[in-house]
Amino acid sequence: MKGGQAIIRSLLDQGADTVFGYPGGQLLPLYDMLYDSELKHILVRHEQCAAHAADGYARASGRVGVCIATSGPGATNLVTGIATAYMDSSPIVAIAGQVPTHLIGNDAFQEVDMIGITMPITKHSFQPADASEIPAMVRASFHIAKTGRPGPVVIDLPKDIQEQEVQDPLDELDLQGYRPTLRGHPLQIKRAAELIRRSEKPVILAGGGVIISGASKEIMELSELIKAPVTTTLLGKGSFPEDHPSAMGMLGMHGRKVANLTVDECDCLIAVGCRFSDRTTGNVAEFAPNARIIHVDIDPAEIGKNVAVDVPIVGDARNVLRELIEKLKKHGERDDEWLRGVQKFRTDCMPRMSYDEVPLKPQQVIKEISQVLDDETVVTTDVGQNQMWMAHFYTSRAPRKFISSGGLGTMGFGFPAAIGAKVALPENDVVAVCGDGGFLMVCQDLATIREYDIPVVICVMDNRHLGMVAQWQRLFYDERMSHTHLGEVPDFVKLAESFGIEAERVEKPGETSEALSRAIRSGEPALLDIVIDPEEILPMVPPGCGLTEIVGEYRVEREDPQEIRYSGVKADGD
Repeated sequence: MKGGQAIIRSLLDQGADTVFGYPGGQLLPLYDMLYDSELKHILVRHEQCAAHAADGYARASGRVGVCIATSGPGATNLVTGIATAYMDSSPIVAIAGQVPTHLIGNDAFQEVDMIGITMPITKHSFQPADASEIPAMVRASFHIAKTGRPGPVVIDLPKDIQEQEVQDPLDELDLQGYRPTLRGHPLQIKRAAELIRRSEKPVILAGGGVIISGASKEIMELSELIKAPVTTTLLGKGSFPEDHPSAMGMLGMHGRKVANLTVDECDCLIAVGCRFSDRTTGNVAEFAPNARIIHVDIDPAEIGKNVAVDVPIVGDARNVLRELIEKLKKHGERDDEWLRGVQKFRTDCMPRMSYDEVPLKPQQVIKEISQVLDDETVVTTDVGQNQMWMAHFYTSRAPRKFISSGGLGTMGFGFPAAIGAKVALPENDVVAVCGDGGFLMVCQDLATIREYDIPVVICVMDNRHLGMVAQWQRLFYDERMSHTHLGEVPDFVKLAESFGIEAERVEKPGETSEALSRAIRSGEPALLDIVIDPEEILPMVPPGCGLTEIVGEYRVEREDPQEIRYSGVKADGD
């Protein structure tokens, strides 16, 4: 068995069934061996899409996604996708071709120091010096990628090692120092339980770690036990069903008003599996000013990094929550006055979703999308206004069904992530909601979904602008619209049709739901060009401001307009 065959066999042994890749000179031996293998390979049209597809595969399924690219520019084209996975704790293994070992360091054709380039954005990197190391190296890569706080691992694979015969393969690699803490410290859990017991206004903040850990059931149980409302980060969306009366939706810069003002009011914040990013907290000095903070996270580096906490607990979210719940069950029934007040405030803050205007309002579009999709549909988003509109207005009821680029904010993520999600979960409907700007960065992979018959539906929110940048220009730069208009080309329907993709344009209320239903029922790849109002903005908290300082809200009327007051905090504009 040669090194390339060992790679393929080891991937299959680790449960990988599909890889997303793009061949090149330094990977010719491996690709020649793939020709006769049972490992499914999907040829993307750009290596960045391979990384995002592997990421979408991982987030949708909970399994490790795999991408492959050749050396030099092929490998560097993976970097954005690797960084995206790193920021969002997504388990992928990226295999990059490398020049033969005797040429490494000589600036050979298409040589780059892939390990050096990706060191800050990976959990670990490997470069085999002998083919005998490969089986153990692949096993170690999968173990590192999916355990503890998940993340990407790079295997830098020299060409000659792919062709070398495997002699006496290593059984295991010694991963010195890699010992993730999975169980919380009993004393810290006891302190957290006591703090919660004494609190009168508790709030739970669920992050992406809740989904990774599979702790949604425990979050629900904790919420019901301590009578606490639940808010989420962007990556935590879906960890708690958003149609539940205690769900407040997303917190932060583009979060729901009920979430922002309730966190500002709470006296105990139980944060689970989140990193308190600036988009979640706003001005840290003003974040949850009345609250004692409990922070549960498997990565000790995240605790206290951005926000000072009162009770830090290092451990897996599900393990910690189970022990915390057991301790809290020993206490009597809690009063639910706080929760009932928040639930009423939530109802008062429900945003208006129904509009008859043309061009279409994004709220109306998302309302119609929501009417069509079921709880098993996987929704991916791109980055920008389309992403925040979906995060803000779309109701997600289950984990791993809302996939978006959070930490890196990668334009072009949504469509290839949908490809990976559909490959991972072929029985589920998959819909990608993209901005026109982000979709144009990756539209060449329409060829991929056509050639491989991957029936994802792409909803392009077409406002002919780089919407989020344009929103900031309108709000903060005196409407000086510098280079954010995309122009009038392409015609997205004709573009899709040139790839053999069914497409139609949506321009009026009611058409989105009808067109999306047809597209899903067809079982074929499809694109909807949804023409929306380029002037529409989303309420937001300006950078450097506290979570209660919401601007732009005059644009969003309410289904039942009324003056909104809550616990002495005035709503914006009062």
